[in-house]
Amino acid sequence: MKIIFKLFLLTLIFNHNLVLAQESRILNSDIASGVIYEANIRQYSKEGTFNAFTRDIPVIRDLGIKFIWLMPVNPISTTKSKGPLGSYYAVSDYEKVNPEFGTEEDFRGLVEKAHELGIYIILDWVPGHTGWDHIWIKENPEFYLKNDKGEITDPINHQTGKSWGWTDVADLDYNNKKMQRAMINAMKYWIEKFDIDGFRVDQAYAVPQTFFDKTFKSLRALKPIFLLAETDIDHPGGIELVSKFDASYHSGNYFLKQIAQGNMTVTELESHFKSVMEKHKDENILLNYTSTHDVNSWQGTSIELYGDAYKMLTAFTYIFPGMPLLYSGQEYDLNKRLLFFEKR
Repeated sequence: MKIIFKLFLLTLIFNHNLVLAQESRILNSDIASGVIYEANIRQYSKEGTFNAFTRDIPVIRDLGIKFIWLMPVNPISTTKSKGPLGSYYAVSDYEKVNPEFGTEEDFRGLVEKAHELGIYIILDWVPGHTGWDHIWIKENPEFYLKNDKGEITDPINHQTGKSWGWTDVADLDYNNKKMQRAMINAMKYWIEKFDIDGFRVDQAYAVPQTFFDKTFKSLRALKPIFLLAETDIDHPGGIELVSKFDASYHSGNYFLKQIAQGNMTVTELESHFKSVMEKHKDENILLNYTSTHDVNSWQGTSIELYGDAYKMLTAFTYIFPGMPLLYSGQEYDLNKRLLFFEKR
């Protein structure tokens, strides 16, 4: 109870610093009061389809959700894939839907139902790499980074010169302007054809900032959109990169986990958040969360990570300045790791 009281006081200290995207193209009021729900279509239901998820959107709306972030809905590469179903982030075609989830019409129905209920739909976008059977590999090999032998490579850790281990994807070359134009056109495709409302950009810190400048200008010329970055001010690009997005996040649950496991005091947590707010200023809104697809799959379930403190810390993500995030299953206390490369 003492920790709960201290955390409550901490939220009061920072509440005046609620950050809003200064030039958001989605209403600031929606961002300020909204909750975002990350949907894992494959694992959300027994069927693992767009239609099964669409049926539950009214229930999700009643949770106070204003934004639904759909994990990648593109077809998944089968070449060099991992596990029986492969990774959502090994995209084989930027302009198609994964037949595992349903048809284009099914997807359009999902977006239309969300809009009918006043909810925005944002797509998880993977601009840094593609799967190994993407059409670009065959038709435009110049779109990719290559090793000294002229072979297309998976992403390399430039500090060590070794692979990150993401062997199921091929790394894109942002020095190639034609590739950049193709990427922009693919993003525009989803807005123009399906009326989606924005993107969550995977590993935004790994893409040149100049790409975002021209891309976001082009996308926002089509309609109001919401842009979420997987990055923070301590990643490459820092505050300048963060400011290009309406919202951002990265490892925000780490410190809540330390509190739950008794490895950090509330005073230390207060110091951390004060530092974040001072460095971040008012550039965009920060996501607060206890779980995401990465956290659940690779770190553990909410019960594993936070134990009895789970519900209290989840409440904390709602009252601390920023936008609360719920991940698939949290709304009913799912106590299971949703596997990344196979159906749970």
